Amino acid sequence: MLDAIRWDTDLIRRYDLAGPRYTSYPTAVQFDGHVGTFDLFHALRESRKALRPLSLYVHVPFCANICYYCACNKVITKDRGRALPYLQRLEQEIQLIACHLDPAQKVEQLHFGGGTPTFLSHDELRQLMAQLRKSFNLLEDDSGDYGIEIDPREADWSTMGLLRELGFNRVSIGLQDLDPAVQRAVNRLQSLGETRAVIDAARTLQFRSINIDLIYGLPRQTPENFARTVDEVINLQPDRLSVFNYAHLPERFMPQRRINSDELPTPAQKLEMLQRTIEQLTAAGYRYIGMDHFALPDDELAIAQEESTLQRNFQGYTTHGHCDLIGLGVSAISQIGDLYCQNSSDLNQYQNALASAQLATNRGLLCNADDRLRRAVIQQLICSFNLEFAEIEKAFNIDFRGYFGELWPQLQRMAEDGLIELNNERITVLPAGRLLVRSVCMVFDAYLEQQNRQRFSRVI
Repeated sequence: MLDAIRWDTDLIRRYDLAGPRYTSYPTAVQFDGHVGTFDLFHALRESRKALRPLSLYVHVPFCANICYYCACNKVITKDRGRALPYLQRLEQEIQLIACHLDPAQKVEQLHFGGGTPTFLSHDELRQLMAQLRKSFNLLEDDSGDYGIEIDPREADWSTMGLLRELGFNRVSIGLQDLDPAVQRAVNRLQSLGETRAVIDAARTLQFRSINIDLIYGLPRQTPENFARTVDEVINLQPDRLSVFNYAHLPERFMPQRRINSDELPTPAQKLEMLQRTIEQLTAAGYRYIGMDHFALPDDELAIAQEESTLQRNFQGYTTHGHCDLIGLGVSAISQIGDLYCQNSSDLNQYQNALASAQLATNRGLLCNADDRLRRAVIQQLICSFNLEFAEIEKAFNIDFRGYFGELWPQLQRMAEDGLIELNNERITVLPAGRLLVRSVCMVFDAYLEQQNRQRFSRVI
């Protein structure tokens, strides 16, 4: 078993920098307009030739209510009819993509995100899943990881029954905070009872895994009231937890302008919230996977980390990083071999492109040899907290120390500070450095100095 993480306030203050979350390398900030549909079709053809398994991400952007903290690509509307034209274009996109793939390519992973996927009616969900099954090779034996994001205010027992019937076996539940004052400050009123009802339904219907999302750093949060939320969540016994650091960037995300910045907790209070949360979750038996993620020891993520098979992609930590990821819907990102590409983030542009029988791909990046090398290094560090130089040298035919010689002084400083252990064979992220693994990864990011750090959240 991996050593427990160790809280070191001085180390955190020194290395708590703004930086990428590394769901990809290079990150989406590096995408540009030089990548288009031709590149996507070429990548799909290579995927088909290799018969690589698939992971599908479907973006449903609609929400009935606005949450002030949210930085997702979304459309706020009470008009449920707005979903219909979007679904028509989404089905066109599914058909255009699928005809370039082989029916033998199995869909090992499927995820509906948003927005609020359950904004769709039961009939719309049925039709969308029918189109996906018609176009792609979805597994019929419940062995795939088929997940959906749930807002408990938009789901009930009948909804959960429908989702299970359609083949979903994982749910991710947005909760964020249970304190009524905090909920009012971010415009998300959601009772413990509503959340518990959805979880009870998921367990009764034998969903395989339940994830709960929490956010620390929201207005009116205190270490004391957030600790109460964490205790209540532990009582719900989710298989996984995501505990995100709220990044207040009102200049980038308009809804955040409705948050009173005077009500935000201080940096010291945020640190205390995170420290208490780690202590509470660890005492309850949860394992720290990395970044913001915790899981019970028998969860697939925890087991994969033990076996050094854990990976990371645009869906976060995953056991399906070997799959080609196909993103469907407005703003969705695909990762197919060495190609990253993203659909337009503007709903009208997305729908208009498909109305003209064109895909909505409008930016992306094709990895070069250096990108592939650094991606492998960052992936190993962020997933396994360990990097064996010999493995990288064999895979990429380089001398690690020679290739990254200019980075060695930074790594040595991190080793002297107790963040990592460094020798001629490997880098090991120490227990005191695991919360700060993003800072270690940032050393290997060739693009970081060119970027505006204000685009990123802080590590802690």
